[in-house]
Amino acid sequence: MSQDARYDEEQSTAKRARILKVTYTDTSKIADKLLYKQLLTVNELYHFKVIPLQADAHNIHFGITTTTSQQTMATLRQRFTDQQVSYSLISDHGFRDYMRLYDPPQQVVYHDIKIDKDNNANVIQEVSNMLDQVHSDDMLAYLVQQAHKLNASDIHIENLKDSVRIRFRIDGVLHPVARLSHDKNRMLIAAIASAGNISTAANEAQQGHISEHVRMVDGGEVDINLRVESVPAVNGMDIVMRLFNLDASMFTLDKLGLSPQERTVVESIIKRPTGLVLAVGPTGSGKTTTLYSLLNSLMSDERKIITIEDPVEYQFDGITQISVTTQSSEEANFGDELRAVLRLDPDIVMVGEVRDMDTAKTALQASLTGHLVLSTFHAASAAAALTRLMDVIGQNPLFVGAIRLIMAQRLVRRLDDATKQPYQPVPAVVDQVKQVIDSLPPNMERPNLDNLQLYQPGTSIQNPFGYSGQIALREQFTITNTIDDLLRSNGANLTADDIESAAIADGMINMLQDGVLKAIAGLTSLEEIYRVVG
Repeated sequence: MSQDARYDEEQSTAKRARILKVTYTDTSKIADKLLYKQLLTVNELYHFKVIPLQADAHNIHFGITTTTSQQTMATLRQRFTDQQVSYSLISDHGFRDYMRLYDPPQQVVYHDIKIDKDNNANVIQEVSNMLDQVHSDDMLAYLVQQAHKLNASDIHIENLKDSVRIRFRIDGVLHPVARLSHDKNRMLIAAIASAGNISTAANEAQQGHISEHVRMVDGGEVDINLRVESVPAVNGMDIVMRLFNLDASMFTLDKLGLSPQERTVVESIIKRPTGLVLAVGPTGSGKTTTLYSLLNSLMSDERKIITIEDPVEYQFDGITQISVTTQSSEEANFGDELRAVLRLDPDIVMVGEVRDMDTAKTALQASLTGHLVLSTFHAASAAAALTRLMDVIGQNPLFVGAIRLIMAQRLVRRLDDATKQPYQPVPAVVDQVKQVIDSLPPNMERPNLDNLQLYQPGTSIQNPFGYSGQIALREQFTITNTIDDLLRSNGANLTADDIESAAIADGMINMLQDGVLKAIAGLTSLEEIYRVVG
């Protein structure tokens, strides 16, 4: 706690003492704190919420907190009948300071978490035992520190019937790392709720954000930057914390792993920044990273860029970022915010998510008037996103022309080059691969499938799962003349399959095709493609 915060707490406690008409003691001014261990046990100190501040053969003076009961005070007077018992109010922080002297924290050596494929039960037990010994603030800092070291994207805290499971999402897959008792978890949840400004008693889903620098008991320092999502479940409050990397240098086009064809499409947008660009996919598919990378490439002194986000996940110098809350129907939606932002004369606007048709219509209208509008959209594919926009587009040819790019994507695990194992697939698998390759756009060069060689994950002590990092599977949908004619002539009756087939015939590669090509190239496994794309 900072000195200012401690001063404020002492002032508040002194005011409370005046209201209660009891004396007050500022324990921060007591340089040499004497301990009277013979009077009460450590458990009794915790239970009664009292601290003996001064004692001799005739007098005992206890420090009490605002939660110490009148019954406790009466019990202590009856217990120490040979002494004159008196009380004064102390702050909660003062009580904790004394308890660290009466009950010093155990020396904890923090060990790095190692995800083990075969002996993960031992790892879970070791981490669980360690977390059971540490303060709740250190628990959060340690989990964040280890999640960063393991390149995890999320920390999941899940209430089961008899315990609480903690899992890290690493390369898109969840791995258990610890189990806590419900009592210990309540301490962790309280620390998260306090830092993230959410309520532990809420009956609805909540969203918060934690951004702070923590120094742990062992001297380690951790920067905590998390988006917190909570939901009340049957056995308690479940929490998912999304880790943010604050390094803006990560958000570049080079880091996206675009193919030469994909890069050409994106760079054409940067050269002519108007129209609507949508990143499509489920939560955790890298949509926000894609849009931030585009924004970073578009940033210049000649352009005004404004973002509307819920919440702002990464901060960039040179961009006006607006954080909005849209958790209830009574609050302004993205459409209202976008209309207000357009009056600020931006060149480029990023809307965190198109959640409703009003926002979609406003974004399309803005893209027709010389703005570049970037946003995310939840849909299974680029074609499926377009069919959902058809209600807004209707037969309006201007709206169709406003769409510059719909980029759908999924993330799959990348094979570890040091351990991946080549193999010859069975004929049935070769036939599956051949069907996908045969469905590629007509003018695209096809890989040679004679003596097809695929790869599967290997294993090592350093990498027991055989994967390292993630790569994106993408499909880039643009409005070509063929698609434009198709939408104008029969837009109301088109299905996502109709649109996708026409787009592939016109040169688009869908995510399954992109994935199979990456599997043939040895970047990932075929099993991983089917796990993510289907």
